[in-house]
Amino acid sequence: MHATPKAFFAALANDTRLRLLMLLTREGELCVCELTQALGVSQPHISRHLAQLRELALVADRRAGTWIYYRIHPDLPNWARKVLHETLKALAPTPPFRQDANVLAAMTQRPDAPRYTETQGSGPD
Repeated sequence: MHATPKAFFAALANDTRLRLLMLLTREGELCVCELTQALGVSQPHISRHLAQLRELALVADRRAGTWIYYRIHPDLPNWARKVLHETLKALAPTPPFRQDANVLAAMTQRPDAPRYTETQGSGPD
């Protein structure tokens, strides 16, 4: 099931979900610990919003050992993907999106499991 346009834009209207989607659009795939560190909020808060995004089929997850990784859902419609990429281009240099990316880049001891990339196709779910 994919989000309707109304549900998609409602997801973008929430600050936490928008920040999560922008990081995932930028980075490709991140674990919950990286998202928690980047946004500076609690793990339960991040997990609750990721669950909502997963229910809308905006993100997909996979488990690698003890880590759970999230990425933009590989089956997300092209129109929605374009909206995310254009939104990232516009918001990346502005707060809090710039700070989220900087905190993530400075994070030490990031998990080193192989990462999913869009060039790998649909990938595991």
